[in-house]
Amino acid sequence: MNMQVEIFEAQRSRLISLCYRMLGERDRAEDAVQDTWLRWAAADQGRIEDPAAWLRRVATNIALDTLRAARRQREVYVGPWLPEPLFAAEAPEVPHPFELAQECELALVWAMERLSAKERAAFILREAFDASYAEIATTLNATEAACRQLVSRSQKKLQKTGPRFDATAEEIADLSQRFFMAIQMEEYDKALDLLAPDAVALSDGGAKARAARRPLIGPQEILQVLRALQDKSRHEPGWSMRVGRVNAKPALLRYRFDQLDSVTALIPGPDGRIAWIYIMRNPDKLGVPQPANRNAQANS
Repeated sequence: MNMQVEIFEAQRSRLISLCYRMLGERDRAEDAVQDTWLRWAAADQGRIEDPAAWLRRVATNIALDTLRAARRQREVYVGPWLPEPLFAAEAPEVPHPFELAQECELALVWAMERLSAKERAAFILREAFDASYAEIATTLNATEAACRQLVSRSQKKLQKTGPRFDATAEEIADLSQRFFMAIQMEEYDKALDLLAPDAVALSDGGAKARAARRPLIGPQEILQVLRALQDKSRHEPGWSMRVGRVNAKPALLRYRFDQLDSVTALIPGPDGRIAWIYIMRNPDKLGVPQPANRNAQANS
């Protein structure tokens, strides 16, 4: 492996993490990193003082261009657009290209859709990669003062989104277990008490799977839909569920005849109750991981 390739490969996982946070899609993130490699391979290496910063700058600007095009497509997307889930590798010893990206919560990737492209880039570079304001300014072709304002505005916008971004895996696992157990046992009053008054549920079917085409607002509306899904699964064969790790946090994986049908993730709000529910049903975004152990599944 020559030095040029070695330097790039040492930064690849960080670049993929950066581009996934920018774009919320695996394929687009990988394409952006591949384009970054092409520019790196063609660059005059002797003129690059800080390869890591150079690669971050190039990847960010490629992702910015990609994001602008992607958002035009999302304007005509059928129903809510949600970021793609990242599943933990079945074999931990095998390197996973999205290992670092998995640390980014689905709720945060979704919430960053409210930011402008430059706000998103500035926030990610500062908060996730601890880039200096001088580096951010060079990347975005702006002044350091303007970049400080971008980061500040981003933080304020994200604080208003509802879900918390600091919930631990243990807190989410406990909340998920209580909520889904209550629904399975048809103890709907208990499930209702676990939902925050302003809870929001979003489902993404991408016109390829049945899903609500607008956000579900409030405990009553959310529970009505989840209850209907539970009733349906009781009257149809082949349904099973298991807990998996999605974006490094527990999530419920629902299968139909061993084919992944949906991923459901919960995020608590400030009061500890469920503030945000993510339901992915678009088969193009699921990646279709198969159950590792049939005996570990719990029939719904």
